[in-house]
Amino acid sequence: MNRFNVVVTSPQLAAEAVAVLERVGCALHYLPPYPSGAAVAELAARVQADAILARQGPVDAQAIAASPRLRIVARHGVGVDEVDLAAAAARGVMVTNTPGANSVAVAEHTLALILSLVKEIKPLGTRIAAGLWRDPGKGARDLAGLRLGLVGCGSIGREVARRAAVFGMTVAAADPALPPDGLPGIARAATVLALARDSDVLSVHVPLTVATRGLVGAVVLAAMPSGGFVVNTARGGIVDESALLAALESGQIAGAALDVFATEPPPLGYALRDDPRVLATPHVAGSTPGALVNMGRAAAECIAALLSGGTVPPERVVTRAS
Repeated sequence: MNRFNVVVTSPQLAAEAVAVLERVGCALHYLPPYPSGAAVAELAARVQADAILARQGPVDAQAIAASPRLRIVARHGVGVDEVDLAAAAARGVMVTNTPGANSVAVAEHTLALILSLVKEIKPLGTRIAAGLWRDPGKGARDLAGLRLGLVGCGSIGREVARRAAVFGMTVAAADPALPPDGLPGIARAATVLALARDSDVLSVHVPLTVATRGLVGAVVLAAMPSGGFVVNTARGGIVDESALLAALESGQIAGAALDVFATEPPPLGYALRDDPRVLATPHVAGSTPGALVNMGRAAAECIAALLSGGTVPPERVVTRAS
């Protein structure tokens, strides 16, 4: 007999994560991809959820209030911007995440995007598809010697730095948590603006919060050397997309790579979705098979521990239960 009900805000979950939950008597109730907050609330109320495993879509105050039995919202990933943390704290509901579970996957994707931008992979491919050949006035650039600026230097940023160094890039980061002298191979910039001034490539690796929304805006983009590149594999909204489009159109920014958008998916006809200078991917940087197992299992372990009287790893706790 099932002892607990878990709402999963997606249509599937890694088998390894399912096994963790079923071992402690959890019944899983799935939602379609990217459900609304109202849909999460309706299912949570209907099954009287003890836990919500949040993978896609918001877990808002309505969803948190829907079941009096709710004890935990476990994020399938690191970002908690779609969870109403204040509502969870007010109701004594624990919120957890899975730090480090997809760091390597996101770092690999970030470097792939940087390489594609610098080596002109998209425009060169478009040129071939149009029946053309080389453009004497334009071509790929050298990655070695370019300056990479990391906006945020947590576990993902550090993994990006390690990989970029192999290709001969110099790396700096703006992150208040860094030591004054930086880290081995990573110089410390005092501010994001100072970082931008010395970055040929600016890559975003901070969570979306009130403080970081629009952090990479017109002033930061204007400070970059002309013809630089911007990469965002963190969260849409950290980069001011209107400012980015203007910088692309002026030529201040030569190209951008976006795995995330302020609105997901971006609407048809949205300028950055099909701009020839933008390389876009559909928020998949952290969704490799290995990362999905890591994130799902870590989120499931948090739920299983709390519901069965165990200890939730403290590094995964965002807000504590009452």
